[in-house]
Amino acid sequence: MKILLAEDDRVSRLLMQRILERFGYEVILAEDGRQAVEILSRTDAPRLALVDWMMPELDGIALCREVRGRQQDGHYVYLLLLTSKQNSEDIVAGLEAGADDYITKPCQPAELRARLHTGRRILSLEEKLIEAREEMRFRATRDALTVLWNRASILAMLRSELERSSRERKSVSILLCDLDHFKHVNDNHGHLIGDMVLQEVATRLTASVRGYDAVGRYGGEEFLIVLGNCDHSDLEARSEEIRNAIASTPIQTGGAALCVSISIGAVTCGEAEAAIPIERILARADAAMYRAKAEGRNRTAFADPFVIA
Repeated sequence: MKILLAEDDRVSRLLMQRILERFGYEVILAEDGRQAVEILSRTDAPRLALVDWMMPELDGIALCREVRGRQQDGHYVYLLLLTSKQNSEDIVAGLEAGADDYITKPCQPAELRARLHTGRRILSLEEKLIEAREEMRFRATRDALTVLWNRASILAMLRSELERSSRERKSVSILLCDLDHFKHVNDNHGHLIGDMVLQEVATRLTASVRGYDAVGRYGGEEFLIVLGNCDHSDLEARSEEIRNAIASTPIQTGGAALCVSISIGAVTCGEAEAAIPIERILARADAAMYRAKAEGRNRTAFADPFVIA
């Protein structure tokens, strides 16, 4: 594990470096407080820092304050102050400035190792908490079966794109896609095969859009695609690419190759339409999708332009 050693005295720095390397740390050196702050501001910064209290440029207290002031959503840095001060008021000042712990000079290697080990335990706990938070966030925003954005998340993204469309005077298009005859898949092959089909369709839809577009499971066998910066002139080609991504190749389910297609209802919203309630926009896409089904399925139907009063 990497550790930052900030110490301006060359002899002390060399002795402490040897001790830390003997403990198994990869030591990153800083000769003053300002250099230490710059190192700790990097994306690959050490998570542990052993900082001398008295240094040029920035002393240990000022360093702690600046590191804590810069630290927002990044990983936590465990700061251990190395000091010859014994006064409790000084120690309290260091801890209140953002230091996690302190050790007095001259320090005993065994005590230093133990205090650093405490820091590592705290950092390990933080990593587990971050992982748990991210897992909860993932579960709250993703559909469990397809791993696409869930209904609430894709609708939130649509709202965001409509707001951006209004600000930047650009168009946004949406595609409401429904799997054709999906009930027959479940009835004839079982729900496990139906789940496999939904997962493969989700994979193909994601692969057929740009990185900044969004694909979500709208419900059941329906999918909602939000295409940012896509006007009506681009929409026909884009929707055809997406439709063809599903229909062109049968889906291999282990026991059978299933030919699957989607019917698409397409709507484009420009700057003027961005203020229309999202329910009206979705209703227009839904009506177009049912028209695509009525016209024979495996096709795109484009909604009529909105009439802005």
